[in-house]
Amino acid sequence: MLRRFVIYSMLGIYLEILWTGARAAFAGEYAMIGHSSVIMMLIYGSTVLMEPAFRQLKNRGIAARGIIYSFFILSAEYFSGLLLLKYNICPWDYSYARYNMRGVIRLDYMPLWFIVGLMYERLYFVLSENNNK
Repeated sequence: MLRRFVIYSMLGIYLEILWTGARAAFAGEYAMIGHSSVIMMLIYGSTVLMEPAFRQLKNRGIAARGIIYSFFILSAEYFSGLLLLKYNICPWDYSYARYNMRGVIRLDYMPLWFIVGLMYERLYFVLSENNNK
């Protein structure tokens, strides 16, 4: 489980740096500097808590799985964001965005979380399959 926690953390950090770098490029910052926070490793690593859902939902359709995963991820982002805000250490702020909730989640990111959830699901099954060999 610790191994998967670390792998999920690394993937999340990597995707976040790619995302923020791409957003910088679209904003005209052609150095494309992406960024993240060490705190995010704990949040992305918590994907291990979704593993029972990956197993339970594996025979469902892709749309159902993606929607459920995106709700899980939005919920985790929301509650972890509120907790981090309480201590004034939240590394993100979406308060400028149109579809934000309390500045800690963006509902317009739901399609992104849909895809990321399915990526993590696939990664889980690859890691599980390799663990059984």
